[in-house]
Amino acid sequence: MTRLTGRALRLTVFVGEHDTWHHRPLYSEIVHRAHAAGLAGASVFRGIEGFGASSLIHTSRLLSLSEDLPVAIVIVDTEERVRAFLPQLDELVTEGLVTLDDCEVIRYTGRDAAPGEPDTKGKKSP
Repeated sequence: MTRLTGRALRLTVFVGEHDTWHHRPLYSEIVHRAHAAGLAGASVFRGIEGFGASSLIHTSRLLSLSEDLPVAIVIVDTEERVRAFLPQLDELVTEGLVTLDDCEVIRYTGRDAAPGEPDTKGKKSP
């Protein structure tokens, strides 16, 4: 299990919900690559309204239903690990916003796998 406390770096990637990479949602590709790179974790948050460089407002309101809501992928890990991951984002993110913020991790804990469930490395626990 990855241990993470103290100073860290938060990577946030803002893209559109329907942005894709080889016919797969871009946010999903980023999360799976972060997992394969051994980063501490990644979460995807779906926005209800927003706009970016195009100045086009995307919203989930019924009267102006958008088909491309904003999503934010947030990854927190050590500065070294996050910066090592950035070249993959250069390949994947052609439109969007990528930000880095210093942060402090107060607590990072996971749950223990129940018997027969895969652990954090995909192996079944006894």
